[in-house]
Amino acid sequence: MSLIVLAGPAGVGKGSIVKWILHNTDDFMLSVSATTRDPRPGEVDGVHYHFVTEESFRTLISQNQMLEWAQVHGRHLYGTPLSELSRAEAQNKHLLLEIDLQGARQVRKKMPQALMIFINPPSFEELERRLRSRGTETEEQIQTRLSTARTELAAAGEFDYQLTNLDLEACAREVVELVHRAERGS
Repeated sequence: MSLIVLAGPAGVGKGSIVKWILHNTDDFMLSVSATTRDPRPGEVDGVHYHFVTEESFRTLISQNQMLEWAQVHGRHLYGTPLSELSRAEAQNKHLLLEIDLQGARQVRKKMPQALMIFINPPSFEELERRLRSRGTETEEQIQTRLSTARTELAAAGEFDYQLTNLDLEACAREVVELVHRAERGS
């Protein structure tokens, strides 16, 4: 079992890469994050997130039961419970964490053996095009995400590997191959 951190700016395709890996391989699983926000329509507790109270989340933090966590936009708490590592180990699967730069840095400190992979866009212009084509954010949110992306891209050198998502399937296959190569020790 390996712990794999996938990070990169919003709109780079991390979620699509994860979906491809989960659909096309048998030895990977996605970590289910905990959050204090309410479920959105269609979200299932334990599948999309572990929905918990703020008190429960803060208890997990105080008992060192969180691999990484953050307060997002000054409101809700999000993070990776350590129990996700046990769940992956019990199923003998590689655990994928799709997280932001802040979370990736916390994982690096707590688990330096984690395989850290940064996903780059083909270009900054393409990243902006992808964000806009989603049609899910306001102009203000897009500008915030682009500003954050500049910071994230500047930190890409902190990761073990950097991949560029030119082609979704090719990039996802590269992630799988990196994990399998690391597993073999080559």
